[in-house]
Amino acid sequence: MRRVPGAILIGAAAALLLGAGLLAGAVSAQSQKPPALGPLPPVPVPRDNPMSPAKVELGRFLFFDPRLSGDASTSCASCHNPEAGWGDGSDVSRGYPGTQHWRNSQTVLNSAYYAKLFWAGEVTSLEGQAEAAATGNVAGNGDPIMMEERLRQIPEYVRRFKAVFGTDRPLIGDVWKAIAAFERTLVSRAEQVPFDRFAKGDAQALGEEAKRGLALFQGKAGCIQCHSGPLASDENYHNLGVPKNPAFEEDPLRQITLRFQHYSRGVPEPLYRTADRDLGLYYTTKRDEDKGKFRTPTLREIKYTAPYMHNGAFFTLEEVVDFYDQGGGQDPGKSPLLRPLRLSAQEKKDLLAFLLSLSSDKPIVVPRPALPEYAAIR
Repeated sequence: MRRVPGAILIGAAAALLLGAGLLAGAVSAQSQKPPALGPLPPVPVPRDNPMSPAKVELGRFLFFDPRLSGDASTSCASCHNPEAGWGDGSDVSRGYPGTQHWRNSQTVLNSAYYAKLFWAGEVTSLEGQAEAAATGNVAGNGDPIMMEERLRQIPEYVRRFKAVFGTDRPLIGDVWKAIAAFERTLVSRAEQVPFDRFAKGDAQALGEEAKRGLALFQGKAGCIQCHSGPLASDENYHNLGVPKNPAFEEDPLRQITLRFQHYSRGVPEPLYRTADRDLGLYYTTKRDEDKGKFRTPTLREIKYTAPYMHNGAFFTLEEVVDFYDQGGGQDPGKSPLLRPLRLSAQEKKDLLAFLLSLSSDKPIVVPRPALPEYAAIR
């Protein structure tokens, strides 16, 4: 998968976008101007997993099928529910039965554009994301051999896998390919997104508040330092000093999962014994300066994807704007890009109006399929 290129914008809307691009404060330390906001380009598709309608439809079935989990109770849609913005609507994800997860369930909307998936970029493709989620101990907890065997006992799946992949029986690697193909269709359409219509030349697509918010986003508020390009994400990792979620102080199952994460990711013993929060990118790099860093999420479809932050610390966009207005949290490793903004009440409203314009007019949903049944071998 590749990164999203900067968009080329035209017309009066482009003039406003580019004219407001001067950044304040810490932006001067950056070597070049962030990529411009704009409509999304075509979805990048890997050469080894080309798209087809039949593959996408198979992936839709599999996305909603709970038999791709340990006890056949948890589907992809359990944590990525279309009716909850393709997340699960909770601050921290539900986890596999008997466990509680340790992170907010990110939306899969527009995930086709990420170069790395998950909050700390642990996998590099949607195919890898599907496998990691379905087999992860506190996500799907599925055994690949068992999941594959279940699919082989469902005649409708046998037929569909043969039609799509040319195999005599379902293979687990093809499962991940089909799910990924389906997820690559879950993207924002420019004609449905007010900001995208504005960027394409429709000056009436944004109201006056949202236009002022756009200028703030790219100027005084400095949001574009990290939320840049068509995806509205630099896909980089930053420590924002996000406050701890009280759930980890109150729920022993979440404490168990957090300790398990430390242990399974090879955290040194002294840190394992004392760490009381998600260490983010540190799990991969083991560099002290990466503690508490998480990948910048897209702002697209943000109207529908609350709660926010890696631990679901904020339930409303107003809380998020207030957090950034204060200059983020108090973590000693906090990014130097964050600073108090001192926005007025009206400026906060303007910024919020612009943020909401990055979402589709209506939620992106698809119908849930009627899942095929098992059949005994004859």
